[in-house]
Amino acid sequence: MVILGKRQRSSGSGILNLYQREVGVLSPRNFSHRARASEDFVLRLGIDRKLNKHNGYVNTVSLNENGNILVSGSDDEMVILWDWEVGTVRTSFHSGHKDIVLQARFMPCTAHHQTIVTSAADGEVRLAQLREGGQVTTELLAEHDDAVHKVAFEPQNPHVLYSGGEDGIVQHFDLRSKNSTKLFICRPFRRRPTYTAFVKLMAISIDPRNPNYLAVAGAHDYALVYDIRKYEWDGSTNYGLPCENFCPTHLIDHSDGISGLCFSDSSELLVSYMNEYIYLFPKVQGLGSNPASLLSDCDSEDKSNSVLSTSNASLGIKLYKGRWSEQTAKDVHFFGPYCDYVVSGSDCGRIFIWRKKDGVLLRAMKGDTHVVNSTVSHPHTTMLASSGMEKDVKIWVPNTTQPFQLVDLESYDVEDLAYDDDSYDTDFSDMAHFNNSP
Repeated sequence: MVILGKRQRSSGSGILNLYQREVGVLSPRNFSHRARASEDFVLRLGIDRKLNKHNGYVNTVSLNENGNILVSGSDDEMVILWDWEVGTVRTSFHSGHKDIVLQARFMPCTAHHQTIVTSAADGEVRLAQLREGGQVTTELLAEHDDAVHKVAFEPQNPHVLYSGGEDGIVQHFDLRSKNSTKLFICRPFRRRPTYTAFVKLMAISIDPRNPNYLAVAGAHDYALVYDIRKYEWDGSTNYGLPCENFCPTHLIDHSDGISGLCFSDSSELLVSYMNEYIYLFPKVQGLGSNPASLLSDCDSEDKSNSVLSTSNASLGIKLYKGRWSEQTAKDVHFFGPYCDYVVSGSDCGRIFIWRKKDGVLLRAMKGDTHVVNSTVSHPHTTMLASSGMEKDVKIWVPNTTQPFQLVDLESYDVEDLAYDDDSYDTDFSDMAHFNNSP
């Protein structure tokens, strides 16, 4: 069952804040922060425009630090930079990849947002430089033996990034030297028949409060956090032991793997499981550096006295239900100036938005006729971009005259919502009147 609370009054009215800004009571800066956290604005999100120039599924969307330029990557191997506010293409270029582009992101703190890193199903990590006159050059940074779904950037550093591939290898890059270093191979703790000798990595993230901590996850029960200070920078380390591991107790040895994760601004770890739910782990509620020893002890001792018998709720682990992720890997991320909301796409073509603090589902916006894979939040205002198994990018802003009301889903099964019921929240079939790029 989808467990939802009744709608509560938001902490601040978006309309009231707008009035206060106009009459000078609220400064523009404070208004921007309140607006991004306003539940009223979240409940008014609707499609503003569609950006339609790709010739294949759009697998990734991302924004620069200012939020004025959006970059997208697609099955057509192209990368497009958009002025999303007016719907025009700034630049488009072939990525240099030989297979579908899985991620395209701006390097942080680079002048004029002219450096983009891409990864793809061909196992390559590439660097694109936008030159004067509109020219674009691309070069190979490194290769994995299998697809690379995600890269992670060291916060506020225009030189350092990491990649994790389906070959289980985590690599470090320093753009000043153009060198790549294979740090370690991510290996599972317990090997089931479906496990390989390494973990096929699908997600990677760096703790913004302490960039020495790197989290990775994939075809494994655990989200693994590594302290990169412990590894040899000459590439001699071929096995990595994480400093912390996170997994809901009931999913140990019973999960289908993890498709997405990210850190909050307070070092909480948000983890999205395939064929299951999304979980938020407090920083201090991991299972230690070697859960295999913990599990071995539990096999021989009374499990009623073990950590495995402790409920997720009592451990402070929050749960976000409703969306379904079975077909493809889905991004999961936070939205709002203080990570106020959790956002993820779904196999049902919806974008799900929950309140972080209590897990209440606020929105399930229809954003694709099939699957929503990627979403990104604007860094300074209430705006979302989404993409999936269609050839466009959709821009969402608070533009509805009345806020959406939550539907009582007490009688709905999760799979009914995910696959059968098409009436909840925004009906995508009614969005045909929105034009493509002007």
